[in-house]
Amino acid sequence: MFFYVAKVLWFLLQPSTLIALLIGYGSILIWTGWARWGRRFVSFGAILLLVAGLSPLGNALILPLEDRFPRADLDRPPPPAGFIVLGGAEDRLVGAARNALALNESAERVAEAAMLANRFPDAKIAFSGGEAGVLYTAGSEAEGAAALFTALGIARDRLILESAARDTYENAMLLKKELAQRGDLGAGKRWLLITSAYHMPRAMGAFRQAGFDVEAWPVDYRTRGRDDLTRPFDKVSEGLRRVDVAAREWAGLLAYWLTGRTDTLFPAPAPSNAGCDLAAPSTGEPDGAGPCRPNP
Repeated sequence: MFFYVAKVLWFLLQPSTLIALLIGYGSILIWTGWARWGRRFVSFGAILLLVAGLSPLGNALILPLEDRFPRADLDRPPPPAGFIVLGGAEDRLVGAARNALALNESAERVAEAAMLANRFPDAKIAFSGGEAGVLYTAGSEAEGAAALFTALGIARDRLILESAARDTYENAMLLKKELAQRGDLGAGKRWLLITSAYHMPRAMGAFRQAGFDVEAWPVDYRTRGRDDLTRPFDKVSEGLRRVDVAAREWAGLLAYWLTGRTDTLFPAPAPSNAGCDLAAPSTGEPDGAGPCRPNP
Protein backbone atom coordinates (compact mmCIF):
# COMPACT_ATOMS: atom_id res chain seq x y z
CA MET A 1 0.00 0.00 0.00
CA PHE A 2 2.85 2.40 0.85
CA PHE A 3 4.27 1.97 -2.66
CA TYR A 4 1.06 2.97 -4.46
CA VAL A 5 0.17 5.82 -2.10
CA ALA A 6 3.68 7.26 -2.46
CA LYS A 7 3.48 7.11 -6.26
CA VAL A 8 0.13 8.88 -6.45
CA LEU A 9 0.93 11.54 -3.85
CA TRP A 10 4.25 12.38 -5.41
CA PHE A 11 2.74 12.75 -8.87
CA LEU A 12 0.38 15.37 -7.46
CA LEU A 13 2.84 17.12 -5.14
CA GLN A 14 6.05 17.29 -7.18
CA PRO A 15 7.05 20.91 -7.92
CA SER A 16 6.71 20.67 -11.70
CA THR A 17 3.15 19.30 -11.41
CA LEU A 18 2.14 21.93 -8.85
CA ILE A 19 3.48 24.73 -11.06
CA ALA A 20 1.64 23.37 -14.10
CA LEU A 21 -1.60 23.04 -12.13
CA LEU A 22 -1.23 26.55 -10.76
CA ILE A 23 -0.76 28.07 -14.21
CA GLY A 24 -3.49 25.91 -15.74
CA TYR A 25 -6.02 26.71 -13.02
CA GLY A 26 -5.20 30.41 -13.26
CA SER A 27 -5.65 30.34 -17.03
CA ILE A 28 -9.15 28.94 -16.57
CA LEU A 29 -10.08 31.55 -13.96
CA ILE A 30 -9.03 34.40 -16.28
CA TRP A 31 -12.08 33.61 -18.43
CA THR A 32 -14.47 33.69 -15.48
CA GLY A 33 -15.61 36.23 -12.94
CA TRP A 34 -12.47 35.39 -10.96
CA ALA A 35 -10.16 36.88 -13.58
CA ARG A 36 -8.14 38.85 -11.00
CA TRP A 37 -7.33 35.68 -9.06
CA GLY A 38 -6.61 33.91 -12.34
CA ARG A 39 -4.00 36.50 -13.27
CA ARG A 40 -2.44 36.18 -9.82
CA PHE A 41 -2.20 32.40 -10.10
CA VAL A 42 -0.69 32.57 -13.58
CA SER A 43 1.80 35.24 -12.54
CA PHE A 44 2.83 33.35 -9.41
CA GLY A 45 3.15 30.12 -11.36
CA ALA A 46 5.28 31.81 -14.03
CA ILE A 47 7.62 33.22 -11.36
CA LEU A 48 7.97 29.81 -9.75
CA LEU A 49 8.67 28.27 -13.15
CA LEU A 50 11.48 30.73 -13.85
CA VAL A 51 12.99 30.38 -10.37
CA ALA A 52 12.85 26.58 -10.36
CA GLY A 53 13.90 26.27 -14.00
CA LEU A 54 16.71 28.78 -14.34
CA SER A 55 18.08 29.59 -10.87
CA PRO A 56 20.50 27.33 -8.93
CA LEU A 57 17.64 26.29 -6.61
CA GLY A 58 17.82 22.66 -7.74
CA ASN A 59 21.56 22.53 -7.03
CA ALA A 60 21.05 24.07 -3.59
CA LEU A 61 18.45 21.41 -2.77
CA ILE A 62 20.43 18.42 -4.01
CA LEU A 63 23.91 19.38 -2.78
CA PRO A 64 23.36 18.55 0.94
CA LEU A 65 22.10 15.12 -0.11
CA GLU A 66 25.09 14.43 -2.35
CA ASP A 67 27.62 15.59 0.23
CA ARG A 68 26.13 13.67 3.16
CA PHE A 69 28.03 10.39 2.75
CA PRO A 70 31.66 10.11 1.60
CA ARG A 71 32.90 7.01 -0.14
CA ALA A 72 34.13 4.11 1.98
CA ASP A 73 37.84 3.45 2.35
CA LEU A 74 38.56 0.45 0.13
CA ASP A 75 42.20 0.25 1.18
CA ARG A 76 41.47 -0.83 4.74
CA PRO A 77 40.98 -4.55 5.44
CA PRO A 78 39.08 -6.67 5.00
CA PRO A 79 38.35 -6.37 1.27
CA PRO A 80 34.66 -6.04 0.34
CA ALA A 81 32.66 -9.24 0.28
CA GLY A 82 30.33 -7.68 -2.24
CA PHE A 83 28.67 -4.65 -3.75
CA ILE A 84 24.97 -3.88 -3.47
CA VAL A 85 23.47 -2.14 -6.48
CA LEU A 86 20.01 -0.59 -6.25
CA GLY A 87 17.76 -0.55 -9.30
CA GLY A 88 16.86 2.62 -11.12
CA ALA A 89 19.49 2.69 -13.86
CA GLU A 90 17.38 1.08 -16.56
CA ASP A 91 14.21 2.02 -18.42
CA ARG A 92 12.61 -1.40 -18.51
CA LEU A 93 9.55 -0.20 -20.41
CA VAL A 94 11.61 1.04 -23.37
CA GLY A 95 14.07 -1.84 -23.14
CA ALA A 96 11.34 -4.46 -23.26
CA ALA A 97 9.64 -2.77 -26.21
CA ARG A 98 12.89 -2.44 -28.17
CA ASN A 99 14.37 -5.75 -27.04
CA ALA A 100 17.50 -3.89 -26.00
CA LEU A 101 19.10 -2.49 -22.86
CA ALA A 102 17.89 1.05 -22.20
CA LEU A 103 19.99 2.78 -19.55
CA ASN A 104 19.20 6.19 -18.09
CA GLU A 105 21.29 8.90 -16.39
CA SER A 106 21.76 6.69 -13.31
CA ALA A 107 23.72 4.10 -15.30
CA GLU A 108 26.81 4.81 -13.19
CA ARG A 109 25.31 2.51 -10.56
CA VAL A 110 25.90 -0.46 -12.84
CA ALA A 111 29.14 0.79 -14.43
CA GLU A 112 30.76 1.52 -11.06
CA ALA A 113 29.75 -1.88 -9.69
CA ALA A 114 31.33 -3.62 -12.68
CA MET A 115 34.57 -1.66 -12.26
CA LEU A 116 34.74 -2.46 -8.54
CA ALA A 117 34.02 -6.12 -9.25
CA ASN A 118 37.02 -6.19 -11.58
CA ARG A 119 39.14 -4.58 -8.88
CA PHE A 120 38.00 -7.13 -6.29
CA PRO A 121 37.62 -10.42 -8.22
CA ASP A 122 36.43 -12.36 -5.17
CA ALA A 123 33.58 -9.96 -4.39
CA LYS A 124 30.00 -10.55 -5.43
CA ILE A 125 27.43 -8.16 -6.88
CA ALA A 126 23.98 -8.15 -5.28
CA PHE A 127 21.40 -6.35 -7.40
CA SER A 128 17.98 -5.43 -6.05
CA GLY A 129 15.19 -4.17 -8.27
CA GLY A 130 11.73 -5.45 -9.08
CA GLU A 131 8.76 -4.32 -11.12
CA ALA A 132 8.16 -0.69 -10.10
CA GLY A 133 5.59 0.26 -12.73
CA VAL A 134 2.07 1.36 -11.84
CA LEU A 135 0.24 1.91 -15.12
CA TYR A 136 2.60 -0.15 -17.28
CA THR A 137 4.57 -3.30 -16.46
CA ALA A 138 7.76 -4.49 -18.14
CA GLY A 139 9.31 -7.06 -15.81
CA SER A 140 11.83 -6.69 -13.02
CA GLU A 141 15.01 -4.69 -13.36
CA ALA A 142 16.99 -7.69 -12.16
CA GLU A 143 16.43 -9.35 -15.53
CA GLY A 144 18.11 -6.53 -17.42
CA ALA A 145 20.83 -6.17 -14.79
CA ALA A 146 21.85 -9.82 -15.15
CA ALA A 147 22.22 -9.45 -18.92
CA LEU A 148 24.18 -6.22 -18.57
CA PHE A 149 26.61 -7.45 -15.92
CA THR A 150 27.40 -10.64 -17.81
CA ALA A 151 27.92 -8.60 -20.99
CA LEU A 152 30.41 -6.49 -19.05
CA GLY A 153 32.40 -9.60 -18.20
CA ILE A 154 31.07 -10.42 -14.72
CA ALA A 155 30.64 -14.17 -14.23
CA ARG A 156 27.04 -15.20 -13.63
CA ASP A 157 27.93 -17.08 -10.46
CA ARG A 158 29.10 -13.80 -8.89
CA LEU A 159 25.65 -12.24 -9.27
CA ILE A 160 22.95 -12.29 -6.61
CA LEU A 161 19.65 -11.04 -8.00
CA GLU A 162 16.69 -9.88 -5.92
CA SER A 163 13.70 -9.20 -8.18
CA ALA A 164 10.76 -8.42 -5.88
CA ALA A 165 11.64 -5.06 -4.27
CA ARG A 166 9.74 -1.99 -5.49
CA ASP A 167 11.23 0.71 -3.28
CA THR A 168 14.33 1.40 -1.20
CA TYR A 169 13.04 -0.07 2.04
CA GLU A 170 12.05 -3.29 0.29
CA ASN A 171 15.52 -3.33 -1.30
CA ALA A 172 17.03 -3.41 2.17
CA MET A 173 14.66 -5.91 3.74
CA LEU A 174 14.53 -8.43 0.90
CA LEU A 175 18.21 -8.26 0.08
CA LYS A 176 19.21 -8.78 3.70
CA LYS A 177 16.99 -11.86 3.83
CA GLU A 178 18.43 -13.19 0.58
CA LEU A 179 22.06 -12.71 1.63
CA ALA A 180 21.44 -14.15 5.11
CA GLN A 181 19.95 -17.31 3.58
CA ARG A 182 23.01 -17.67 1.38
CA GLY A 183 25.40 -17.24 4.31
CA ASP A 184 26.92 -14.08 2.86
CA LEU A 185 26.45 -11.95 5.97
CA GLY A 186 28.44 -11.99 9.18
CA ALA A 187 31.48 -10.65 10.98
CA GLY A 188 34.25 -9.46 8.70
CA LYS A 189 32.05 -9.38 5.56
CA ARG A 190 31.90 -5.84 4.22
CA TRP A 191 29.13 -4.88 1.84
CA LEU A 192 29.24 -1.59 -0.06
CA LEU A 193 26.00 0.09 -1.09
CA ILE A 194 26.08 1.65 -4.56
CA THR A 195 23.40 4.15 -5.47
CA SER A 196 23.05 7.75 -6.64
CA ALA A 197 24.71 10.21 -4.26
CA TYR A 198 21.50 12.19 -3.75
CA HIS A 199 19.68 8.97 -2.85
CA MET A 200 22.34 7.70 -0.46
CA PRO A 201 20.97 9.26 2.80
CA ARG A 202 17.57 7.61 2.40
CA ALA A 203 19.12 4.33 1.27
CA MET A 204 21.55 4.20 4.20
CA GLY A 205 18.73 5.00 6.62
CA ALA A 206 16.58 2.20 5.20
CA PHE A 207 19.38 -0.38 5.34
CA ARG A 208 20.23 0.58 8.92
CA GLN A 209 16.59 0.28 9.92
CA ALA A 210 16.52 -3.17 8.32
CA GLY A 211 19.51 -4.16 10.48
CA PHE A 212 21.83 -4.42 7.48
CA ASP A 213 25.21 -2.76 8.12
CA VAL A 214 26.53 -1.43 4.80
CA GLU A 215 29.09 1.16 3.72
CA ALA A 216 28.32 3.95 1.29
CA TRP A 217 29.72 4.19 -2.21
CA PRO A 218 27.82 7.08 -3.83
CA VAL A 219 27.83 7.53 -7.61
CA ASP A 220 25.85 9.49 -10.20
CA TYR A 221 26.68 12.94 -8.82
CA ARG A 222 24.63 15.74 -10.37
CA THR A 223 26.68 18.70 -9.08
CA ARG A 224 30.37 19.65 -8.91
CA GLY A 225 29.99 20.84 -5.32
CA ARG A 226 29.56 24.26 -3.77
CA ASP A 227 30.62 25.94 -7.03
CA ASP A 228 27.24 25.00 -8.47
CA LEU A 229 25.36 26.99 -5.83
CA THR A 230 25.80 30.02 -8.09
CA ARG A 231 25.46 28.26 -11.45
CA PRO A 232 22.13 28.91 -13.21
CA PHE A 233 20.62 26.45 -15.66
CA ASP A 234 20.51 27.19 -19.39
CA LYS A 235 17.33 25.16 -19.88
CA VAL A 236 14.15 25.53 -17.86
CA SER A 237 13.45 21.83 -18.27
CA GLU A 238 16.82 20.87 -16.75
CA GLY A 239 16.46 23.14 -13.73
CA LEU A 240 12.90 22.01 -13.12
CA ARG A 241 13.95 18.37 -13.33
CA ARG A 242 16.73 18.97 -10.79
CA VAL A 243 14.25 20.55 -8.39
CA ASP A 244 11.90 17.58 -8.83
CA VAL A 245 14.66 15.04 -8.16
CA ALA A 246 15.88 16.83 -5.03
CA ALA A 247 12.38 17.52 -3.70
CA ARG A 248 11.47 13.86 -4.17
CA GLU A 249 14.39 12.78 -2.00
CA TRP A 250 13.64 15.28 0.76
CA ALA A 251 9.98 14.22 0.71
CA GLY A 252 11.08 10.57 0.74
CA LEU A 253 13.29 11.15 3.77
CA LEU A 254 10.38 12.73 5.63
CA ALA A 255 7.96 9.95 4.63
CA TYR A 256 10.42 7.21 5.60
CA TRP A 257 11.04 8.83 8.97
CA LEU A 258 7.33 9.30 9.72
CA THR A 259 6.53 5.70 8.78
CA GLY A 260 9.44 4.17 10.71
CA ARG A 261 11.45 3.14 7.65
CA THR A 262 14.39 5.14 9.00
CA ASP A 263 15.14 6.05 12.60
CA THR A 264 16.33 9.58 11.82
CA LEU A 265 15.14 12.30 9.48
CA PHE A 266 18.51 12.89 7.81
CA PRO A 267 20.80 9.86 8.22
CA ALA A 268 24.48 10.67 8.71
CA PRO A 269 27.74 8.72 8.44
CA ALA A 270 28.59 6.53 11.42
CA PRO A 271 31.54 7.58 13.63
CA SER A 272 34.86 6.45 12.19
CA ASN A 273 37.21 4.12 14.03
CA ALA A 274 39.37 7.13 14.83
CA GLY A 275 36.77 8.26 17.33
CA CYS A 276 35.93 4.87 18.79
CA ASP A 277 37.00 2.69 21.64
CA LEU A 278 38.15 -0.38 19.72
CA ALA A 279 39.01 -2.11 22.97
CA ALA A 280 35.33 -2.47 23.74
CA PRO A 281 33.27 -3.16 20.59
CA SER A 282 29.56 -2.71 21.23
CA THR A 283 28.67 -5.86 19.26
CA GLY A 284 30.94 -8.27 21.10
CA GLU A 285 32.76 -9.03 17.86
CA PRO A 286 36.57 -9.12 17.63
CA ASP A 287 38.33 -5.76 17.55
CA GLY A 288 37.64 -3.92 14.34
CA ALA A 289 35.14 -6.50 13.06
CA GLY A 290 31.99 -4.49 13.66
CA PRO A 291 30.58 -1.17 14.75
CA CYS A 292 32.53 0.37 17.61
CA ARG A 293 31.54 2.36 20.65
CA PRO A 294 32.27 6.10 20.45
CA ASN A 295 34.83 7.32 22.91
CA PRO A 296 33.43 9.39 25.81
